[in-house]
Amino acid sequence: MVEENVMITNAIGLHARPAALLVKTAGGFACEIVLVKDNKTFNAKSILSVMSAGIKQHDTVTIRATGEGEEAAVAAVALLIKGGFGEK
Repeated sequence: MVEENVMITNAIGLHARPAALLVKTAGGFACEIVLVKDNKTFNAKSILSVMSAGIKQHDTVTIRATGEGEEAAVAAVALLIKGGFGEK
């Protein structure tokens, strides 16, 4: 299991477009990937799960991956989030 904490920096938070980018990125990996916020776990490969997390600007989330390619998966999702989903 690999995990990394990241802060959401884009102004609107994890609305539909960045959530879709996150799900698309996570879907490219074979491992299980989840986001953890306030001790609740959300499937990073499910748009409904990610949107239901209600992640806003300045929220810190944990990206957690388990299985084949877990390190690359966490790195890719973290890079996307740290880059503000291209909205900066």
